Amino acid sequence: MKQFMKKKAFMAPFMMVLTVLLVMPMALANAGKGKSRGLNGAGMGPGGMASTVSQLPKEDLSQEEREGLLKMVEEEKLARDVYSFLYDQWKTPVFSNIKNSEQRHMNAVISLISKYGLENPVQDLGPGQFVTPEMQELYDTLTSEGSQSLEQALQVGATIEDLDIKDLNELINKCDNQDILMVFQNLVKGSRNHLRAFTSYLKSMGLTYTAKYLSQDQVDQIIESDWERGPVDSNGKPLRGFIGKGRGCSCPCLSN
Repeated sequence: MKQFMKKKAFMAPFMMVLTVLLVMPMALANAGKGKSRGLNGAGMGPGGMASTVSQLPKEDLSQEEREGLLKMVEEEKLARDVYSFLYDQWKTPVFSNIKNSEQRHMNAVISLISKYGLENPVQDLGPGQFVTPEMQELYDTLTSEGSQSLEQALQVGATIEDLDIKDLNELINKCDNQDILMVFQNLVKGSRNHLRAFTSYLKSMGLTYTAKYLSQDQVDQIIESDWERGPVDSNGKPLRGFIGKGRGCSCPCLSN
């Protein structure tokens, strides 16, 4: 009984944060229809993300985990800024919907950066501004490509999610802190749904996406599988009581 109560008490903060994070809009399942629901999920007011992440156990931070957090906050900013740019360019709802999701991804990583006493490298940077030359060059390249046509803009969206999934998978293999793993597992689940959204839109236009970071087999396996709903644990397994039904996207992504 004592062991059960200890386990229950340990899991309570995880369940609390995941309840807060069920906010990804169902609109991604209907990306071109302009519907956007659930973007302002419950508990996401000022300071909400930081307070919920702070309730998860704090563990020793490895160098790989430190570098991973700093890398991902900039990469999530890249996604948000590119989608914002592409929405302004093409006024297609899928970019606006996923841009809002990427802001929540950023907030999740920033909450962990704050929790572990790190300096947020993108705190004072405006849209389209980045710390690393590589990320700045990638932003410039992707926005230039996405400006050519709506079809190319959707290819850019799929490319960003392709990159996110690859990097998150690699970081997950290097981390063991439960709070970081839970955030990254939910972020990568959200990115898989985002990839499904962009490739579904491309398919409706008679187009396909060619993998650039993952293998083509990995990309095909993702886009041919069902949309994922509800939060996952630090091992990427669905949590009982939170599994949704049907197609659509409710990615928690510590705010997907």
